Amino acid sequence: MATTTTTSTDSASQTPQTRYNLRNPLPLTATQEAEVKQLYYKRVRGLCAPEIKAFADCAVNRTVTATWVCRDQRLAMNSCMIAHAKPEEEDRAREEWFATFEQRRREKEEELAKVEKRRREVIDMMRNEKTAGR
Repeated sequence: MATTTTTSTDSASQTPQTRYNLRNPLPLTATQEAEVKQLYYKRVRGLCAPEIKAFADCAVNRTVTATWVCRDQRLAMNSCMIAHAKPEEEDRAREEWFATFEQRRREKEEELAKVEKRRREVIDMMRNEKTAGR
C-alpha cells in the first residue's frame, strides 16, 4: 500500500511582496499617470534649478522684452530641460511613484479615518443638541 504525504506550508507566514515590472508596467489610470508626470517634471526642474533661477532673475519686471533680453538664460534653461527630459528620467520617476505607492495609500486611509472620526463627532454633537433642546 502506497502512502503519500503532503506538506502544507503556512501561507499566513508568507507575506506577499507586490513587485511591479517597470518594463511592462501595470496600466495606470489617467490620475496616476498625471502623478508620475508631476514627479518627472519636478525631477527635471530640480536638475535644472540653477538655470531656471538665472532665467527667472533676468525676467523679473520684464514682459515681452524678456524674450530677447534674457535670451542666453532662456536658451541655457531650455537646453538643460531638453538634456534631462529623457525617457530614462521618466522611468526613474515611475520607479519613485511605485516605490511610494504604499506610503501614499496609507496616508490616504489615515486621512479618510480622520474625516470619518470627525464626521461621527459632529453627528454625536448634533444628536446631543437635539436631545438637550427637547
